[in-house]
Amino acid sequence: MLSRVADTIYWLGRYMERNNGMLQVIGTTYISSQDEPGELKWQPLIKIYGDPDEKEIASESNSRKILDHLIFSHTNLASAYNNIMQSRENARSVQDHISKEVWQCLNDYYHLMRNDVIKNKALAEDPISLIDMLIKNGLMFTGTVDSTMTRGEGFTYLNIGKFLERAIHTTEITKLEVSELLASNSEKESADLRYLLYSLLGFEVYLKTYKGSFTLKNVIEMIIQNTDFPHSVLYSLERLYKYFERLRSESLPQNFDEMQFLIGKTMNNIKYSSVHEADLAEMQAFLAQTRYDLFEIAGAFSKYYFGNT
Repeated sequence: MLSRVADTIYWLGRYMERNNGMLQVIGTTYISSQDEPGELKWQPLIKIYGDPDEKEIASESNSRKILDHLIFSHTNLASAYNNIMQSRENARSVQDHISKEVWQCLNDYYHLMRNDVIKNKALAEDPISLIDMLIKNGLMFTGTVDSTMTRGEGFTYLNIGKFLERAIHTTEITKLEVSELLASNSEKESADLRYLLYSLLGFEVYLKTYKGSFTLKNVIEMIIQNTDFPHSVLYSLERLYKYFERLRSESLPQNFDEMQFLIGKTMNNIKYSSVHEADLAEMQAFLAQTRYDLFEIAGAFSKYYFGNT
């Protein structure tokens, strides 16, 4: 497969996973802002998913305006709309390497995002129904990929992008929560931790796994190290490594060895760490280092497999 094509499919996987994770976080944040209207919970997300040049949005507390900016804005390059638009453009240019069902699913999603009637009605009346609709379309895309694509190089690169982006997203959201707890000099072990789990689709898994009260120690352990939780950092890296192994025969030995080292090092750092036993400052430092390692993996893929500098 041409490196240009591989890069396009890899980024298709990253954009779609980024969009799915982002919408889940936005939906959870909106619910929490309604539960606790006195607290401004949007500012941290605007820093991640918003446009830093939009000073009006950065100081905004109106949830509907913020939702419009984060989900539908054409000028905010990190918005859900732009994630879907870029995904569709990537898919359009590699249609020979994806199934027609995947293309149709993504094309339908794109036109849903452009439907101003649905957008305006939902934002005015029921934003959660709109967010749930968009999340379901993302899940439909994931299911269509798994059900219809052949298990060739295209499927491999798409999943490498997907699981790398998932690991980055989980690390970012967890680091954000730990930073907020550290800034407030508090280890609130109830509502905030529940919202974090909801943001990562982990609330039900947590209840079944720990069967007890919410503690920061248990939440961090599950989110970072639990390989039965599909959104944990370690699970995502193990799946990434599984798909990367399929590239061995198609790779230059030195490039493969370098990537294998970086992924293996990051996995071992997480697997054998005691981050869940650490204090908030140590957790923050660990998550910052993990984020750095994940971006190092992304940079190495770009260099060794896609020919980018």
